[in-house]
Amino acid sequence: MPVFRHYFIKTICAAALLGATITASAADITVSAAASLTNAFNDIAKAYEAQHPQDKIRLNFGGSGALLQQIDKGAPVDVFASADQTTMDQAQAKKLINPKTRANFVSNSLVLITPLSNHLRIKNINDLKQPGVKRIAVGNPATVPAGRYTQAALQQANVWGALQAKIILTQDVRQALNYVSRQETEAGFVFGTDAAIMKDKVKVAAVIPTHEAITYPIAVLSGSRNQQGAQQFIRFVRSTKGQQILRHYGFQSPRR
Repeated sequence: MPVFRHYFIKTICAAALLGATITASAADITVSAAASLTNAFNDIAKAYEAQHPQDKIRLNFGGSGALLQQIDKGAPVDVFASADQTTMDQAQAKKLINPKTRANFVSNSLVLITPLSNHLRIKNINDLKQPGVKRIAVGNPATVPAGRYTQAALQQANVWGALQAKIILTQDVRQALNYVSRQETEAGFVFGTDAAIMKDKVKVAAVIPTHEAITYPIAVLSGSRNQQGAQQFIRFVRSTKGQQILRHYGFQSPRR
């Protein structure tokens, strides 16, 4: 009886230790990513979890600037993916990211869109000055990279001031896309990848040249409690599989 009891106790301890090991290896990885990455990152998260079933990817999408504000206020985030360098530069200046993990992983384009059924002849920025265009959806330049790129492009074309009364500011690029798709505005500015997911509702009137390349950086947060898992997720995003998913949604290889 004592021998059986000793074996039973050892078995229970071994099982408990195994359970603890499995629990320790499992990890939640919280990723805050630009709104334009929504569809692609949802697919990437599923593909990542299929390869790493012990991990769970928790996604949080929004305007890059708004996400940075959340992180700066202490939001528990492991990975940050921004739609512009400016926001990531701010995160790095605040020492919110580990700069050694920062990398550019994809690039995009800025486009002018209109509702698919829009009767107005809008082919370029200057066409937005016509009386028939009463509302233009633009991401808030203070927090939305697409809005920042748009403002710079309109200023370069000397029409930013002339269009001010028509501009409807949105909280992220997807809201701008939705406004145009629902014909609540006659035009809007979004990323090329955003327009691509709603080809049945919006059309690209023009591709807008930008002063700087639209390149997306990604990095591990310095306050992450799962540095290893966060870096592993970033490696997956930059892997052949991750890049294949991003290309499926119209993203391009990062510009050097």
